[in-house]
Amino acid sequence: MKLLLTGGTGFFGRALLRNWVADELLGFDVPEVTVITRSPRSFMERYPNFNGHDWLNFHEGNILSPESLPKGHVFTHVLHAATESAIGPSLPALQRYDDIVTGTRNMLDYAVKNHAERFLLTSSGGVYGPQPANLRKVPESYLGSPDPLDPASSYGIGKRAAEHLCGLYNERFALEPVIARCFSFIGQDLPLRAHFAIGNFIHDALHNDNIVVTGNGNTVRSYMNQADLAKWLFRILTIGVAGHAYNVGSDKAITISQLADRVRDILSPGKSVVFKNTTDTFQGRNFYVPDISLAKLHLDLELKISLDDSIEQFLK
Repeated sequence: MKLLLTGGTGFFGRALLRNWVADELLGFDVPEVTVITRSPRSFMERYPNFNGHDWLNFHEGNILSPESLPKGHVFTHVLHAATESAIGPSLPALQRYDDIVTGTRNMLDYAVKNHAERFLLTSSGGVYGPQPANLRKVPESYLGSPDPLDPASSYGIGKRAAEHLCGLYNERFALEPVIARCFSFIGQDLPLRAHFAIGNFIHDALHNDNIVVTGNGNTVRSYMNQADLAKWLFRILTIGVAGHAYNVGSDKAITISQLADRVRDILSPGKSVVFKNTTDTFQGRNFYVPDISLAKLHLDLELKISLDDSIEQFLK
């Protein structure tokens, strides 16, 4: 397999690279991987452990600039994982939407032009819009949607448009696109001072006097470990049904209040959990938990690393 990877220097990409490094050490076959990144040198300086692998190459380029993509290369698979999830909320809504849709269109065009066989888009559970309170685990068949007139929906609507492009290319070209609808994750690359609640809780537990919950703690989430994520993405890329979407995440629900307590108990017993802005004014997703039975049943995938073990990794 000759694989072109976008987003290879981000949270998803580093999980995939570590998975292949581990497979190499165990003597397993790994794909020949080329990572597109705007700054290969700075990435290798920050993560020198990815140096020295014959199967791994870096190409300086930008998915928003088609002329910068690799020329004269043959790739059998394209894994499009480029998403500015950490800084995305700080971008103007129109730019966020444009980056998602334009980047996906460019990579689909590139895959077709270079006769790639398979294409994986990392999409999001955000495509479903608000999860109804009576739907505790959202399946791929749920046809909800974000509000298209709300600028705050730019991410979810952008991902829906990107998925639609995959459907169009599946119909028009000899390319097999498949979609991974990704939910919430934890792992060693998790930003600890961003807009991710679990990251903020872990940072507070390790460095501050109290663990602070912004809100009343009643919202419900679930978390898949980064290592499991990598294995799921690669399996979906290789054997997922073309033109189909698979939820990727954990189906083990936990309230944000319970999560704060869990982080405290594991990382800093004795610290207090403090609630701020406890009035019930939350306007986001009250529930964000996937039904992953399709991936388990059809792709023989499973969750191997528990939430407690994932949190405990931050003690090392």
